[in-house]
Amino acid sequence: MQNENEKDMKKDEIPEPTTPFKETGGVSMEGHIRIFDPETGEDIINKRNAIHYENMSEALALSLSNKTTGFVHEMAFGNGGTNVDPTGVITYLPANSTGQNASLYNQTYYKVVDDNSSLNTDAGRNKLSVNHVSGNIYSDIVVSCLLDYGEPSGQQAFDNTSNFNDTYTFDELGLKSWIGTVNTGRLLTHVVFHPVQKSLNRLIQIDYTIRVQTLTNLSSIS
Repeated sequence: MQNENEKDMKKDEIPEPTTPFKETGGVSMEGHIRIFDPETGEDIINKRNAIHYENMSEALALSLSNKTTGFVHEMAFGNGGTNVDPTGVITYLPANSTGQNASLYNQTYYKVVDDNSSLNTDAGRNKLSVNHVSGNIYSDIVVSCLLDYGEPSGQQAFDNTSNFNDTYTFDELGLKSWIGTVNTGRLLTHVVFHPVQKSLNRLIQIDYTIRVQTLTNLSSIS
């Protein structure tokens, strides 16, 4: 039989919660790209992009553990994301989002967008920023990249080419991480789109947004 002290102790015990607390949570990531003319505001491309989840998970872990690698460093441009048949019909290839060594189909140019990098020649217009509103469970990484009139070197004078295989007629781009050497990092995102010619007579700006959202605010499970 229980004595009186044991009964009193049981009265004072705090009952275990019927609703357990979450010990783990998830992270959702999604990307969006806007390519536009910064002088007129005209949209050229406005669409979602694919996240390379394996490489992104490694990049997040490296960044959070302050290993000096893993962060976004370059925006890569290519012209291998589409096939155009003789009648002008465009076939879009799938985004490369698996395998650690994934890359653009045919990279032809890159630009450093890390505004803390000594390799960035125009950090005021090629940069990364983080947007967060207190109370929200998501934050946006905005990667801005401007292709000025004179870049890339060797481009056509006017944006009237009919050659979709031109070196600087871009139809794919992605963000790449820093792993110690420029233009060797892992592909973090990839998007394929309708070919866009970069020529001397036009400016092109790319705003690449990655939304990072937690799937729980660590409150109890409902």
